[in-house]
Amino acid sequence: MRVVHTVQGKSDLSAGLLDTSSVSVRRAAFAATIGNMLEFYDFVTYAFFAIQIGHTFFPAQSEYGSLMLSLATFGAGFITRPIGGVVLGIYSDRIGRRPAMLLSFALMGSAIIVIAITPSYETIGLAAPIIVIVARMLQGFALGGEVGPTTAYLLEIAPPERRALVVSLQPTSQEIAATAGALVGFILSEIMTPAELDSYGWRIAFLIGALALPFGLWMRRTLPETITPAERGARHADESGHFGLARRHRRVILLALMILASGTISTYVTQYMTTYAQNTLHIAQSVAFATSLVSNGLQIIGALLGGWLADRYGRKPIMIVPQLIVLLLTYPAFLWIVGAPGGWSLLFGFGLLSLISSLPFTAFYATFTEALPQQIRGGVFATVYAVAIASFGGTAQLVVTWLLHITGNPLAPAWYLLLAATVGLLAMALMPETAPVKVGKDARQ
Repeated sequence: MRVVHTVQGKSDLSAGLLDTSSVSVRRAAFAATIGNMLEFYDFVTYAFFAIQIGHTFFPAQSEYGSLMLSLATFGAGFITRPIGGVVLGIYSDRIGRRPAMLLSFALMGSAIIVIAITPSYETIGLAAPIIVIVARMLQGFALGGEVGPTTAYLLEIAPPERRALVVSLQPTSQEIAATAGALVGFILSEIMTPAELDSYGWRIAFLIGALALPFGLWMRRTLPETITPAERGARHADESGHFGLARRHRRVILLALMILASGTISTYVTQYMTTYAQNTLHIAQSVAFATSLVSNGLQIIGALLGGWLADRYGRKPIMIVPQLIVLLLTYPAFLWIVGAPGGWSLLFGFGLLSLISSLPFTAFYATFTEALPQQIRGGVFATVYAVAIASFGGTAQLVVTWLLHITGNPLAPAWYLLLAATVGLLAMALMPETAPVKVGKDARQ
C-alpha cells in the first residue's frame, strides 16, 4: 500500500521520498522522536541534579553560591542554542532533515559523556568547571539545531488531518525525556544516601543517557528524507532566499517568539520544582523527585491530548482556553503548595497545572510549523525556538532562585509564571488559524 502526503503542494511519493510500502509514517515518526527524546533526557537531567553537580564542580562558601554557579552553568547551555538553531536549522532546509538530526544527536551524545566522566573540582581543580561549561555549550548547540528539523520533519510526513497529533510527538518526547530523568532521579534518591548521590549517583543518570547513543544513531540513519535533491540544488542557488522569505513572515515569527518564551519559562520552572521542593519547602528528596515525575508524566498526556484536540477543533481554541485556565489557577495552586507543603499539595496542585499548561503548546507547534513555507521551516523554527529558550529558559531557574533569595517569599515562582502566562495568552490570541479542519486540507502559507 502506498500513501501520498502533500507538502507545499507536492507529493512526497512522486518526489521519491516517503514510500510507506517500505517505511511507514509511524516508524519514521518514532525514529525521529526517539532521538529527540534521548537528546532532551541528556539536557534536562542536569536540572534535576543541579545541587549535586554544584557540589562536585562548583564548591562555594554557601549552599546558595554553589547552586547559583551550577545553575549558571546550566544556563551556559542556552548561550549556544541560537547558534545551533541557525546553523543546523538552515542546514536542514538546504541539505536535508536527516543529516541535520544525525549531526545534532552525535554532538549531544559526545557532550553528555564528557560531563559524566569529568573528575571533580577537588581532583583536577579549575579544569573541572571549565570542561563542564564547554560540554554544556556543545549540548546547547546540538539541541538548538534539534527541535526545528525534527518538528518540520514530523509535519512533512503527516497526513493533513493528523498533523497536530504527529507534531505533538515533538513536545511529548521532551516530556518523556523529563519524566525519565525524574524517574531515574527518584530511584537513585531512594536507593542512595545524599552523600552517595553527591559523590557518584548523579553520574549514573548521565551515563544511562550515553548508553542509548548507539541506538539513537542507528534509528535516525533509517529515516526517509522529505527534501528532494532538486530542492536542495535550488536552495543552494538562492542564498538570500531564506532570510528574505523569513522577513515576510515576521509577524507570525514575533508572536511565536512570545509564545515560546511563555512556554519555556513554564517548562523550566517545572523542572526547577525538584530543587524548589528541597531548598525552599524543605521536602524530602524522594518526594521532590516524585513531584517532577508526576508533573512530567501528566504533561505527556497533555501534549498528546492537545495535538488530538487541535486536529479536531482547530489550533486557536486549544491554545487559548487552557492557557486562560492556567492563568486563573496558578496563584491558588501555589498558595496551597506553600501553605501546606507536602506530597499531596505538590503532586496534585502542581500536577494539575502541569497537565493543563501542556495542552496549548502542542497546538502552537502545529500552528507555527504550518504557517511557515517548507524552504525555511526548519531554520526559522529552530532559530526562534532557540532564541526564546536561550533568553528565557536559560535564565528561568536563575531568576526564580534570585527572586526567592531576595524576597524570602516562597510564592515567587508563581509571580514569574503568571507574567509568562499572560504574555503567552495575548500572543496566542493573535496567531493565525492553520488547522486543515478550519481552513481546508491543502491550505498552507
